[in-house]
Formats: sequence, C-alpha cells, structure tokens
Amino acid sequence: MLGFMMNHRTIRVGALAPLSRPGFLEAGRHIRAGVELAVTEINEAGGVDGRPLELLLRDTAGTPARAADAVRAFVDEGAVAVVGEYHSVVAHAAAGVAVEVGLPFVCSSAVLDAVVDAPTDMVARIAPAQSYCWRVYADFLVAAGYREVALVVQPDLYWSSGARVLKASLAERGVAVSVVEFDAWVVDALVADVVLLLVGYPEPAVSLVKAVRADPRLAGVRIGDPAGRVEFPEWAGLVGEAGADIPFLRYMPPELPPLGVRVAEGLAGLLGERPSFVAFEGYDAVQVVAEALRVGGLDRRGAAAGLGSPGLRVAGTRGTIGFSRDVGDVLQWAWPPVHVAA
Repeated sequence: MLGFMMNHRTIRVGALAPLSRPGFLEAGRHIRAGVELAVTEINEAGGVDGRPLELLLRDTAGTPARAADAVRAFVDEGAVAVVGEYHSVVAHAAAGVAVEVGLPFVCSSAVLDAVVDAPTDMVARIAPAQSYCWRVYADFLVAAGYREVALVVQPDLYWSSGARVLKASLAERGVAVSVVEFDAWVVDALVADVVLLLVGYPEPAVSLVKAVRADPRLAGVRIGDPAGRVEFPEWAGLVGEAGADIPFLRYMPPELPPLGVRVAEGLAGLLGERPSFVAFEGYDAVQVVAEALRVGGLDRRGAAAGLGSPGLRVAGTRGTIGFSRDVGDVLQWAWPPVHVAA
C-alpha cells in the first residue's frame, strides 16, 4: 500500500463538515467518519483508475463564510470535487462558490430546496429536497391523528422554508397550524397538541424543550424535531426523552442492503456508536465522486461530466444512486429512502 501511495499522484477531494461550534458537532463527526471510510476503502481497492484519493477535510464550524473560503482553498489545492456539509445555509454558500469556480459539489446532507440560486449541473445532491421529505413528515402527522400543530420557528433560510412546507402540507389536510417565531415568551403563545422545533441546536432548542416541560399549562403537549437531530446521542444527553415525543425524519430504508450492512459495521467501529443516516450520506457522496471520475475523467471537468452523465449509477449504502434534472435546480437523487422513525 505504501508503494501504491508513493508512486501514483493522488486525486484530491475536498470535504466539508461542521467540526466545531456553532456547527452541529455530532453531524460533523458522522460526516467525517463516512467520507474517511469511503476514501480508505476506495484506496484499498486500488483507487480510481489506479490513483489513490487524498481527502482534504475542512471544518466549516456551521458558518457559510468558512465553507465558502474552504471551497476556494480546495481549488487552489487542486481538488477535483468537494463533498459533504450538513447545514443547509452553509451548503448554500458552498454551492454558490462551487458553481462560480467550476468545482463539482456532491452535497451529502443538506435538504434546502434552494441550495443554489440558479439551475446547475455542477451540484449534485444525495439528500432529499425539503419540499419532498417534510411533506412525508406532514403525511405522518396527519395519519397519526394530530389536528393542532404549533411550529416554533427561528427565522432563517432553512427553518422558514421548512415552516412553509409543513404549514401548507398540513393545512390542506385540515390540520390547524400556528407559526410562532421564537423569542423569550414563546411558551405563552403555544396552543397545540404538538410542538415542532424549527430552531437552532443545541440552543435555543434545549432551552425551549425545558421551558415547555416546566409549564403546567402544556403538560399534555408533545414535542418533535422533524430535522432528525434526535438521531444523535447528544440530543438524549441534553434533554432526555422530554424532547423526543414525536418520531423524526430519517433517510434510511427499513432494511439496509448488504453493502449498507457492511459499511454500518465499519462506521460503528470508527464512531464507537451506531452510525446515523448522516454517516451513510457522507460515505455515499465520496462513492459518487469516485464513480463520476471513472465515467468522466480524473480532473474537475471529468468529475462534472461524470456527474451529469445520464447513465451514472452508483451502488450506495441505501440503494442505487442515480440523478435527475427534473425535480429541482441541481442534479438530485430522486429519491433516497425517507421514513419517519421513533
């Protein structure tokens, strides 16, 4: 393996993950595990056309400016593509620069529909679009019999977009929906049987859960987090079962295919815990880049051509990945598995 690494010029691939505050550290750690495992396995299998991948990992800290700077740095360092990111507003910034500089971006986990400002084939996404997966969540709420839903929203590009999707989807099914902007007195405005948290994490989400649970007027209210942060052990450590009354969105099939089972074991070994869907997304994003390079060529132009190839198919951990131009402004896997999990 050492000779292989020394005698072949590496193919550099950038990766973005929130590895420090105010970013969501748990998600960043799982993205990192996924991309690192994929690179290791590809190199152990001989690389891409005999050339090993070299991972350039950058911490976005959950901030758009750091992500944008990292993408520009990847170009200077000779990267042929970039993968990753969890926060939608951060992915939006990264995607904008990626399009500007001509660096293909495989977005692993961000679901905001408007991840780019104009249609492009330079960005591919393996996470579902918010307008799709949050409608699945609305269907679940209706089927579960909830008829009064309060959305506590911390206004920004991502949460406000999610609130619009949920409000429209629930209202057309006869559910009463109230939208409450987060502030110090938000608890006084809650009248519902379900409160959904569309706010930042850990704050103000943790404080909001504690405030609701401390108010006797809201003793029967159930609390949910559509965005899937309940998936991570940190959530349980901070709020316990108090903030997980309602199932959450998880981008996994009911049962993993054989590849997913094998990768799950490797991820668990790296993480020391059960891997989240975010770890699988990171792994799959690198596999998509590798296959795009095999199809299109071993540079930035080749990666872009491979991603845009109508016949591109990638064996992913959660199913075969292929991209469509017909469901949004980016190349979109339509659709990854989506289900609502306890």
